[in-house]
Amino acid sequence: MNVLSRGVRNAFRNKIRTFSIVVIVGLSVGMALAMLVARQAVTDKITSVKSSVGNTVSISPAGVRGFDGGGNALTAADIAKVSSLSHVTSVTQSLSDRLTTSDTDLESAVEAGALGQRFNRGSGTTGGDMPTPPAGDGTATDGTTATQSFTPPVTVIGATDPETALSTSQGGGTFTLTSGEVFAGDSSENVAVIGKGLAEKNSLTVGSTFQAYGQTIKVVAIYDAGNTFSNNQVIMPLNTVQTLSEQADAVTSATLNVDSIDNVASVSSAASSALGDTADVTNASEQAESAVAPLENIQTISLYSLIGALIAGAAIILLTMVMIVRERRREIGVIKAIGASNLNVMTQFASEAVTFTVLGAIIGIVFGLVAGNPITQLLVNNSASSTASAAGGPGMGGGQGMGGRGIGAVGRTVTNVTASVGVDIILYGLGVAILIAIVGSALASFFIAKVRPAEVMRAE
Repeated sequence: MNVLSRGVRNAFRNKIRTFSIVVIVGLSVGMALAMLVARQAVTDKITSVKSSVGNTVSISPAGVRGFDGGGNALTAADIAKVSSLSHVTSVTQSLSDRLTTSDTDLESAVEAGALGQRFNRGSGTTGGDMPTPPAGDGTATDGTTATQSFTPPVTVIGATDPETALSTSQGGGTFTLTSGEVFAGDSSENVAVIGKGLAEKNSLTVGSTFQAYGQTIKVVAIYDAGNTFSNNQVIMPLNTVQTLSEQADAVTSATLNVDSIDNVASVSSAASSALGDTADVTNASEQAESAVAPLENIQTISLYSLIGALIAGAAIILLTMVMIVRERRREIGVIKAIGASNLNVMTQFASEAVTFTVLGAIIGIVFGLVAGNPITQLLVNNSASSTASAAGGPGMGGGQGMGGRGIGAVGRTVTNVTASVGVDIILYGLGVAILIAIVGSALASFFIAKVRPAEVMRAE
């Protein structure tokens, strides 16, 4: 114990040097902790993102995109084939249909306008013969005024999951419930969740009813998707739409939820093989991986920075202890001459090194507690900005992603990283300090073992 206490006291023989060493070591330990915190935070976020975002595979009938193209609907047998694939955790299904004035008493909240007239020319109308396609100013190509006879239909979606159905439908949107409650996914009741625009156009509230397919449908909830197109839709239970539209077991869109982004490619390939030419299979794994890439970059950066901080701290202690040993060669020789062993002398100097590093660790832990989260956020934001700039866009993978996940939303998700410093991080900090002390005093111990009392006395 006398050897240890002497080593601790020796650490304060030169107060200015001690202060400088402690501060520098403290910054090294603090930076190491901050990098450890950042790495832990982004690792947790990557795991979370890979298990919840971009982990979907979209399946639609071959040749069908929204209400364009053609083909045949998927069947219950098709869904059974893909729902049993490995790594598929769940399957959401939907059936899209259109309600015209002959099918419903709902009035569309979307005005046809020049674009609606042009897009739907030759497809038949809900209110008379199709006029001559109008020009951009609303006049027909022959110079006469075009009659606005086309009335946009109301899109109805039969779904097992209203939110996913809205996101995967043409137009997409962010599902925000403004009133009421959504129906159960396996419901067969004549109920509906309708868009805000459609509700306002038809003066509907929760509890109101409307006619569709010759049946009375009750409004159980109203949503706001944030865009005009999606707010003009009706979402009903899949079983109900299949029955009322006389399309038993028909499905126009299925979304496979996969346990991780890492397995999306294999599930997508397996689904394509299982369904063959009857379906188009797509996924957004590449876009999702691009969105996660900044966090993976931070993992690498934080690892290298952590190693660099440890090396810097160990080098500081090593050089300091070598300098101290060289200054005290005579003192070491005298101690050995009066009977102290190499082990005793090494222990004394090791305790001095530990004193430096423990004091530095205290400063470093405080630094890590204060700077851990800001440094993590700085790394995340800088990495995200660099990725967005390289992609030539304002955000990571903008636009509406396949499989019901907007990649822009993925970008916002991965930049929302919160770092926290727990007890385990503090213990790591103390462990780092001890490691630095051991490494830093190793070479000094070698020099101590080489000191011979007779040579030292003769040199003096």
